[in-house]
Amino acid sequence: MLALLLALGSSLAYGCADFFGGLGARKAHVLRTVLIAAPASLAVEVLLWPLLGASFSAGAVVWGAASGVASAAAFALLYRTLAIGPMNVLSPVTALVSAALPVAVGLLQGEHLGAAGLVGLPLALVAVVLVSAGDGGGAGRPSRIALLLAFGAGGAIALQLIFLHQAPHESGVAPLIVGRAVSSAVTLAAAGLLRRHLGPERPAYGLSAAAGVLDSVANLLFLLAVRSGDLTVVAVITALYPAGTVLLARAVLAERIHRGQLVGLGTAAVAVSLLALA
Repeated sequence: MLALLLALGSSLAYGCADFFGGLGARKAHVLRTVLIAAPASLAVEVLLWPLLGASFSAGAVVWGAASGVASAAAFALLYRTLAIGPMNVLSPVTALVSAALPVAVGLLQGEHLGAAGLVGLPLALVAVVLVSAGDGGGAGRPSRIALLLAFGAGGAIALQLIFLHQAPHESGVAPLIVGRAVSSAVTLAAAGLLRRHLGPERPAYGLSAAAGVLDSVANLLFLLAVRSGDLTVVAVITALYPAGTVLLARAVLAERIHRGQLVGLGTAAVAVSLLALA
């Protein structure tokens, strides 16, 4: 039960972080947004260090650094994806992709799916098609580039979660601190190389920082959840995070959800629930 609650909290924090990050990336180049979000996330991890402890063993450093590289890619790809929208389509696509890889890793490591999981996994793939297809009118249909970015973002998120799961359980928040330090360094280096293409826009400091803080909270809750439960279950429950993004996008941005997309979202919810039951 504890792992379930922690995973649900992680999904809620991820969904809110995605919304704020996507809005921030609409106001300035995505790298400008990440340049604020990543250090803000690192600051939260450092503040938690005295409370939760950290053991910087070789495993914690290696897996934490790997998660940081994946996190930097996830930040950039996801915020760019949500910036070109629509959020209520691309966020669920990203979530389903991000759930599939951890499930596969969990199964390979000896975790088992019951009948519900065997039904839920292919159903999730059907949901991806339904959600991304739109209603045929074009108003809510994402472009091919947006879909490719969404799949890439989902893959990067999945790798980040898998790498965090591999870190030693007794390492405290060390993997998170190392990961955020690495992701901040990678982002800074990328911004330096691409500084001529960043444009003159001022970043949305508040939105970007909020996204980083919420993402840090989400990572912490996921790490605690996966240390007390199975990766297969925790990952798919965490993948419910688009619910927060979609609700905020509808309430704040008045984004419409077309009938076909609504069916896809419902199918996604059923698929994720079946995987969680497994």
